[in-house]
Formats: sequence, structure tokens, C-alpha cells
Amino acid sequence: MAKSVLNVEPRVRMGKGGSRKVRREGLVPAVVYGKGIDPLSLRLDPKALQQSVATDAGWNTLITLKGDGPFDGLVVILKDMQIDAIRRTPKHVDFLAIDLKKTLSVMVPVHPVGKSQGEVEGGSLQLVRHELELNCLPTNIPTSIEIDVTKLNISDVVHIDEVDLPEGVESQHDVNYTVLTVVGRKAEEVEEGAEEEETVVAEGPAEEE
Repeated sequence: MAKSVLNVEPRVRMGKGGSRKVRREGLVPAVVYGKGIDPLSLRLDPKALQQSVATDAGWNTLITLKGDGPFDGLVVILKDMQIDAIRRTPKHVDFLAIDLKKTLSVMVPVHPVGKSQGEVEGGSLQLVRHELELNCLPTNIPTSIEIDVTKLNISDVVHIDEVDLPEGVESQHDVNYTVLTVVGRKAEEVEEGAEEEETVVAEGPAEEE
């Protein structure tokens, strides 16, 4: 469980004009929302934000907000972040206030461990799901879900029901979807050939016109 502290300030002026003013000052507008609280508008230092999530847990870091306002002491996780397309800097941040005693849904990255037998034989590992949606208490959020792939052969598939999850962590799903698989070179070549054929067929009528 990764924790950090983030100093924030209340944001008085709202709307697009208020957000632009905050950005001109070198800060980032933000909002905190959650069950049982009214949305709270904040502003914060982008460097401090980056430091607060510079942990193994990333966005799932439990952040305690500090500052002069009703947000002081709230524990939050980073829920959404808008990025400036040119500067690649944060434009707006959403935090979700959480109750440490209640479960929540989070996205946790998948981490394959080892090299599969299929890869040794010339195949390749395909990660179908880079993240898994999991439910657990905030204090039980895993930094990643490790899957040992060393025994997997070409054409082997790992479904969500086969993934070992840490104690207290569950996956709520209706479909037993694929998390990762090992494919051979022939399968990749057939796939690429089919895509090229579809392109030729699609372009054919256009040339006739």
C-alpha cells in the first residue's frame, strides 16, 4: 500500500476563466468528489502532484490532502487527468475521495513474470489486458498483478478466472475474458496476410470508379 501527502489550495474562481487563471499562475485546477461530500474545487502544484504519485502504485497511491479547507485530511486517489496536447502538462485533475473501510473499484496493471516456453520456441507473448478492474479495500490495492508465464506454450491462453489474485482482492466480471496468450509466428503471418487481403478488397472498387 503506497501513501503520500499532497498540499493543495482552495480554488475560488470557477469556470473556464478561473481555470485559465490558475494555469497562468503555473498551477493546475482540480476537483475532489466522492460519496457523501459536495465537490470541492482545488488548485495545486503540478510538480507536487507528480511526486505524490511517483510510487509503485502510481494512480492508485493513497493521497492525503493537506491545506486550509474542508478537503484537509481527505484520502483520495487520482481518478482522471486531462493533459495538454502540446505541452504534455496536466490541465485538470479529478480526485476521488475514499473511505478506507469500504471497497472500491480500481484498475491494476498486469505484469507477466518470466519467459514463456512458447517464446523460447519462437512465438510471442501477447498481453490482451494491460490492466484488470479489481475490487478491494483501499489498503489492499496491489501495485500489480503478476502472472507466471514460464510454462505457457504456443496457443496457451490465460483467462481472468485462472489469475491468482491476492487475498481480499476480487474481480467482478460476467465473461471469462482473455488476459494474455502466446501466439506462434504462423498465426501472426496469417493475421497480417488477412489484413492485407482486406485492404486490397476494400481498395478494389474505389479504383474501378
